[in-house]
Amino acid sequence: MKVLLMGNPNVGKSVVFSRLTGTSVTSSNYAGTTVEYKQGLFKHDGKNIELIDVPGTYTLDPTNKAEEVAVEMLKEGDIVYNIIDATNLERNLNLTLQLLEEDIPVVVLLNMWDETKHKGINIDLEKLREKLKVPVIPTVATTGNGLREALDYIDYREIKDFDRLTSDQRWVEIGHIINAVQEIKPKHHSGKELLEEYTLKPWSGIPIAAGVLYLVFIVIRFIGEGLIGYIAEPFFAGPYYNLLMRISSLLNEGSFLHDLFIGQLVNGQIDFEQSFGLLTTGIFIPFAAVLPYIVSFYFVLSILEDSGYLPRLAVLVDNLMHKVGLHGFSIIPMILGFGCNVPAALAARNLDSKREQFIASTLMSISIPCMAQTAMIIGLVGAFGGIYIFYVFASLFVVWIIVGLLLNYFLPGYSSDLLLEIPTLRTPVFKVVLKKLWMRIVNFLKEAIPFVLLGVLAVNAMYALGFFDLLTRFIGPIFAKLFGLPKEVISALLMGFLRKDLAMGMLAPLNLTVKQLVISSTILTIYFPCVATFIVLFRELGLKNMIKSAGVMIITAVTVGTILNLGFNSIFGIIITLFSIFILIMILYRMTGKKHQRLME
Repeated sequence: MKVLLMGNPNVGKSVVFSRLTGTSVTSSNYAGTTVEYKQGLFKHDGKNIELIDVPGTYTLDPTNKAEEVAVEMLKEGDIVYNIIDATNLERNLNLTLQLLEEDIPVVVLLNMWDETKHKGINIDLEKLREKLKVPVIPTVATTGNGLREALDYIDYREIKDFDRLTSDQRWVEIGHIINAVQEIKPKHHSGKELLEEYTLKPWSGIPIAAGVLYLVFIVIRFIGEGLIGYIAEPFFAGPYYNLLMRISSLLNEGSFLHDLFIGQLVNGQIDFEQSFGLLTTGIFIPFAAVLPYIVSFYFVLSILEDSGYLPRLAVLVDNLMHKVGLHGFSIIPMILGFGCNVPAALAARNLDSKREQFIASTLMSISIPCMAQTAMIIGLVGAFGGIYIFYVFASLFVVWIIVGLLLNYFLPGYSSDLLLEIPTLRTPVFKVVLKKLWMRIVNFLKEAIPFVLLGVLAVNAMYALGFFDLLTRFIGPIFAKLFGLPKEVISALLMGFLRKDLAMGMLAPLNLTVKQLVISSTILTIYFPCVATFIVLFRELGLKNMIKSAGVMIITAVTVGTILNLGFNSIFGIIITLFSIFILIMILYRMTGKKHQRLME
């Protein structure tokens, strides 16, 4: 039996899904598309039930690819569980009435039932059932209340004969239903409701957002470094290192198998960051250097998602996002990018148009360092003072704005509007957070490990063929002239195509000046994503757009590296550089404004 969970975005579908399914959960793309949905299994009364979390949609008249997939999946289900936000009944009933017009059984779950009391909303369930002519069950997905009763209708097969309505007729009918079943009584705002309001108003919401994001990165770094210090490092420096040294002695240094599995020994010892064997660097990078930060990042992200805060952040940044050709919910790929660029590139697929997907993917790739690279930047550049960390990230932010303004100006098309429901703030359920964390870790490892191992093989091959030496001789003088960097940095930058954090680690023994560290760190972030992200972007954007995006990255890296080299020599130079960039932003802003004015005329 196949059960479809359908509803508007942010109504609690994913929480219901997590509550009902076990660990046998998969994420897949719908056939012929890049739209992702979740699929899980659970047992009820001895029967195997297949549960599908359909992409969120407001209508069965599709306006984007995700909604097209939702309509197509209706043909595959045996029954629909329509999840409704009980605190926003009017908006949600539009989809409900459309589902009732389809040839499939429907059960309505009136979710977030507990929130109606806090908001003074009274819904007459019997009248609502009478109006809709289908089972209506009040639920609180975060606690599981009502879900057992909902499952009693798993064999519900009645299909009501509903007349098909036009859009205007449907909204008239919704108005009649609301007047008959819902009553709202005035009540004083609670502390939670006041906080919900403050998180949406710019004068208070922006400082709150800054505080939340600062706290997020403090927690992520604390958890990530704790996992590395107490679990990863002791394991790799102890039993795993001893095992690999025994394998190294058996394979004989210099042999093909030794180079393949162990790699090169450094002063007779295994260096997990520089040996480049499949069992050394190939295992160390994803499990020791990256996974601890991925675990901490996705743990915090799951809390933010389930708390209902992310849609509020999207509203706050919507105006800024529109300046660069996106809308507020594009902040999600950007936030994901700080954890790992791979899921960020995957998240961009949910944007409304190919134009927005291209802009978001490109901006994320050139301006957002992953968590592992961020940690390396803080460790290397921060040793000279916090101001230089600020310089790196301020430069990347300015690049994000300028490149976004340019892409928005020159690419045909326009930004779509931000249409989303703002859920109430709620306490995340720890069990659900852990389940989502587990699913994301598994998906990350599936995405990352094959590409890391492939990259390690590629690096070994390039070393053996003398490719790095050739590029160093050819590009070295150019790097020295434009960026003021020694030729040894080229190997590290090339390594960035495998892993950005690994490339940052290769800068450590080069005794670079703080200026050179800032420039190389910034260029390393901009010039190309890691190979795993690159492959995902190729798959998502296609060859033509991937080449365009890569061109933007290269041009931006050369320009920014040169500007930083010229403007870094003194505080005065830094001020002049930032001021010049500010002037350029204002010019581009006016150009963008005139363009939109012309379009309006």
